[in-house]
Amino acid sequence: MKSRLKSVGEHGSYIFRHNLKITQLGKSGQIDEAIKVFQQMTHQNTVTHNSMISVYAKNGRISDARQLFDGMPHRNIVSWNSMIAAYLHNDMVEEALHLFDKMPARDLYSWTLMITCYTRNGKLAKAKDLFNLLPYKWNPVCWNALVAGYVKNRQFDEARRLFDEMPAKDLVSWNSMLSGYTRNGEMRLGLQFFEEMAERDVVSWNLMVDGFVEVSDLNSAWQLFEKIPNPNTVSWVTMLCGFARFGKIAEARRLFDQMPVRNVVAWNAMIAAYVQNCQVDEAISLFMEMPEKNSISYTTVINGYVRMGKLDEARQLLNQMPYRNVAAQTAMISGYLQNKRMDDARKIFSQISTRDVVCWNTIIAGYAQCGRMDEALLLFKQMAKKDIVSWNTMITGYAQVGQMDAAIKIFEEMKEKNIVSWNSLISGLTQNGSYLDALKSFMLMGHEGHKPDQSTLACGLSACAHLAALQLGVQLHQLVMKSGYATDLFVSNALITMYAKCGSISSAELLFKDIDCFDVVSWNSLIAAYALNGNGREALKLFQKMEVEGVAPDEVTFVGILSACSHAGLINQGLKLFQSMVKAYKIGPLAEHYACMVDLLGRAGRLEEAFQLVREMKIKANAGIWGALLGACRIHGNLELAKLAAEQLLELEPHKTSNYVLLSNMQAEMGRWDEVARVRRLMKERGAEKQPGWSWIELQNRMHAFLSEDPAQPRAVELCHLLRSLTAHMGNTAEMPLECF
Repeated sequence: MKSRLKSVGEHGSYIFRHNLKITQLGKSGQIDEAIKVFQQMTHQNTVTHNSMISVYAKNGRISDARQLFDGMPHRNIVSWNSMIAAYLHNDMVEEALHLFDKMPARDLYSWTLMITCYTRNGKLAKAKDLFNLLPYKWNPVCWNALVAGYVKNRQFDEARRLFDEMPAKDLVSWNSMLSGYTRNGEMRLGLQFFEEMAERDVVSWNLMVDGFVEVSDLNSAWQLFEKIPNPNTVSWVTMLCGFARFGKIAEARRLFDQMPVRNVVAWNAMIAAYVQNCQVDEAISLFMEMPEKNSISYTTVINGYVRMGKLDEARQLLNQMPYRNVAAQTAMISGYLQNKRMDDARKIFSQISTRDVVCWNTIIAGYAQCGRMDEALLLFKQMAKKDIVSWNTMITGYAQVGQMDAAIKIFEEMKEKNIVSWNSLISGLTQNGSYLDALKSFMLMGHEGHKPDQSTLACGLSACAHLAALQLGVQLHQLVMKSGYATDLFVSNALITMYAKCGSISSAELLFKDIDCFDVVSWNSLIAAYALNGNGREALKLFQKMEVEGVAPDEVTFVGILSACSHAGLINQGLKLFQSMVKAYKIGPLAEHYACMVDLLGRAGRLEEAFQLVREMKIKANAGIWGALLGACRIHGNLELAKLAAEQLLELEPHKTSNYVLLSNMQAEMGRWDEVARVRRLMKERGAEKQPGWSWIELQNRMHAFLSEDPAQPRAVELCHLLRSLTAHMGNTAEMPLECF
């Protein structure tokens, strides 16, 4: 009998030890090791299966968790709750509800899980309906879950009403209500509620300290921290992270050294503080001193190495990890991507057995940034669980390579869109020249209940600028004022550009004067505005004022000021500025600067000097430079130089019809009809088709576009008649026949 009891005891001890090991391995992210322990167990019980379900769920392997659950020989209520918690952890509300409905029996935890599942996903009405079905409302646990849901979704009045109705409140109830205020930045209400609390624990104090840190009130956070009766490790770490966030690394280290007890969380926090403040050597030194390290310790230092560009050291540390962790591997992938080492990144990705959504998004973003959208799409389709970042990454990637049809298709397939989704689409349309579609999407965004942010407004203003749609631009300016972005520098600069490109230079000047704190982009915007409107001398005055006020011009500044000199015929000033850029400001000339100088000299008829400048350039001439030279040759009738420039231009832009047309017209003006025929043949051979011209006009808040020879234009005959009348009037002659193109 004794030997039998001993055998049972040993058997139970064996299962208990292995169950505990599975749980510990799962918590540290060692899922493969946990699976190995589970599979090698000679005896398993229900707790073993429940532990393994939780391990799978916490590591994102939800289908494996469900397969194990379905195959269990015996399930208890903990099994059902573990599987529902797995769905909750992975935001799978419908699956959780389906399982909840099938449960043979429920306990209080089952109800709490399902209520939390709804509130986490913003389904507060369904959470409240479920709460109302609760058979026992005396226990505060479910009340706390619902209160926490309301405060998380910023419905403070409803949360407080529910809190006040509670038949019994515990400390968790008070802290749930308090966390709603502190985590949403409502510190005035939070402090008022904190002072009302009859009883507080260290969690209450920590919530207040963290809340003040989050709203950047470090002094109040410190004052409260010093008043905590018995601070725990979380208290110390919260304050330490607060100092680190605001660059007070010495204070953070002093606090770390004063800690009565340091656990691995405290060490990790201090190492992360050093990494965030670019003191990576200090972080590595502290890492070496750690008595105990976990996966977060390794991941943080790997991130530090990546920041320093020391990828070999980062990879070496990754290989030294006692067990691989998806966060550390993702950090390594990110480092390779930042250094354009796509193949190395993919190799690491392929070695990861369990990938989370961050890992997938990182590698997809890498391919998108490299313009390898076919590979990005392949990975995107393989993702079992996509989040909104996954979709937005694909939209941005397609926009960057000019595949707007594909970007729009992805956008339309999205079930839920956020402001980033709309901004990615609108900026993509703007960058790819689809300005009308960008404005239409801007309007549609408003109709669907999304408020524009500074990025949306800047893109909308950019579209208006390119279309010279002043009336729409003014309306967007009014929206800027109403939305509270009038002081945003990004938006202000976009407004200056919009008014300038619409010809309203006085409005651009007024906006510039109203800006409280300029940056170089602000100066550049107004200089470019003067250049665009032919006010070269005003541009020069502004540039001189910029220098007097100590603002260092950049490459863009000089593109604007050289362009202004070119358009205004300020040859000597332009030449002096070009020399100043190189010698005084040590800015190496870009192709855009050379194009301005070629245009400047070309307009003045100094073609040989312009050509000499092109030949002496240290960079390869682009289409803009040869185009400027060809245009100048056309004006001054230099056919030989024009032919040379055109040949270079046609090599760079073989499908751009305007280059062929310009050269052909020059040959025709000189009576060289054989050359005209040759250019036309070349144009045909290279498949360069003449694009129909189109124009537009803004009338009564609508953009009316006119395409050349468009049969769909309903008033074509009337327009042609009016055009003939206007042409006759301008020529002060009788009405003359005129073909309408």
